[in-house]
Amino acid sequence: MKTTSLLVALLLSVGTASLAVAQTPAVVHNTWTAGAAMPTAVWNPAVGVLNGEIYVVGGANADGTTIADTQIYHPARDTWSIGVPLPTPLSGASGAVVKNVLYVLGGANDGTPFSSAVWAFDLKTRTWSAKAAMPTARRDAGVAVEDEIIYVVGGNSASNLRATTVESYSPATDTWTEEAPLLVGRSEPSVGRVGNNLVGFTIVAADGYASGGDTEGYDATTNTWTTLKADPDPGGSGWRSWACTGGIGTKLYVAGGYYGGSLNEAFNLHKNTWETLAPMPQAAMATGSAVYQGRLYCLGGTVAYWENGALSNVQIYQP
Repeated sequence: MKTTSLLVALLLSVGTASLAVAQTPAVVHNTWTAGAAMPTAVWNPAVGVLNGEIYVVGGANADGTTIADTQIYHPARDTWSIGVPLPTPLSGASGAVVKNVLYVLGGANDGTPFSSAVWAFDLKTRTWSAKAAMPTARRDAGVAVEDEIIYVVGGNSASNLRATTVESYSPATDTWTEEAPLLVGRSEPSVGRVGNNLVGFTIVAADGYASGGDTEGYDATTNTWTTLKADPDPGGSGWRSWACTGGIGTKLYVAGGYYGGSLNEAFNLHKNTWETLAPMPQAAMATGSAVYQGRLYCLGGTVAYWENGALSNVQIYQP
């Protein structure tokens, strides 16, 4: 009797496990999938992930008008909702999240003047509030977070359209610090934090206008930049910018961009090498970029500078 009971229990266990495996879709690596279209097509927004939701803030619409809209994508449900708009329209701002607060830094309204404003969205109160302004007003800068400090890298400023400026912001103290400058000035760069707990983390800045594909790594502990392997395929002009980008593990992913077409690449920090990956289904530049659960989300954008309007599609890359 005991033997029969054990056999039945074993069969039930195996059957349940098989069912669970069958219901869990296998991860297909180096592939793109599509998400639900955005309510409002937009390019050059600020983006951040709050509580498992991707906030797409501001940007320019299909007419090229700068907007203040907040559009929220829910990856688990593949749906969109509308959030609290920015207090002012902004395009080309940078987005970063620290302790479940979304910070929108810099940008511009209809091109110029450049903004030094910092807006913080608190998910608990669902309100925007003004924080200490950036020392250098900028748009189209790269951004990364390291140890709860936000680093704003390069961009366009009034004094230098290919800025080497790097400034860090501490949300805990609401203060700014000037850091070591980039070795090569660049706007619209691809910037992300890459690495792991075993070997540490590096902020990588790649490409951007007009870097020639140069790649650099920043050590926040020593406040130093180091030259890394240049992008071997930076676009037909010798550079590309405004790409969809994000750090996942030890790699910085760079997809599309101005002069990038549908090219999709990854920079491997520990090997100091670049590799070519599956191309974007829809070539795009000035997309919103987000990393969530190990995937790169490329939201909206435009096909060829702003003359071609804005895209509403969501392209999701699985490394």
